[in-house]
Amino acid sequence: MQMITIIICIKIKLENLSMKTISNASVGLIFGTDTGNTEEIGDKICAQLAELACPVEMINVSEASVEVLDAFDLLIMGIPTWDFGGIQGDWEDFEDQILSAQLKGKVVALYGLGDQFGYGDYFLDAMGWLHEKVAKTGAKFIGYWPTEGYEFDASLAANEDNTMFCGLAIDEDQQFELTDQRVKQWVKQLVQQFESLEAA
Repeated sequence: MQMITIIICIKIKLENLSMKTISNASVGLIFGTDTGNTEEIGDKICAQLAELACPVEMINVSEASVEVLDAFDLLIMGIPTWDFGGIQGDWEDFEDQILSAQLKGKVVALYGLGDQFGYGDYFLDAMGWLHEKVAKTGAKFIGYWPTEGYEFDASLAANEDNTMFCGLAIDEDQQFELTDQRVKQWVKQLVQQFESLEAA
């Protein structure tokens, strides 16, 4: 009986050691940008994760591939929305590769940039587009973000009752003073959700 108890304890300890925490996970951040803003937010996200001993590899989507998508435990994807719901060009060019990727079991988090006052009928539509494409690959999503604190008329990135976005919502045009705190809070949320998934 004592031997069985020891074996069970050893097994539990080994299983706990094999669980991924954010610090031993491979994390890739893929972004598309024309003005540099989406890359800058990516830098802020990486800086927050670095404080948790989690290095992140940043990759411009123009240099990404299906193999790149497959290489990470956690994929963070950043996309801006242009004008009236326009998709950033490099992400649009990458659509076929997204759809051909096998991301079942992969964990994905999204962040998007938009202008809620200038283009309030299309706020973060590109992030909604990206969520739709990635969802078809079987990926698991974390990092949904509340719509509270934003003023917009419509968004493809929001759920049916407009309570949550499908990722972190950043507005550098109208609410730039809130960006750092939002990034910090979102990264903390990502870590908790990622580690909860791994422990499940």
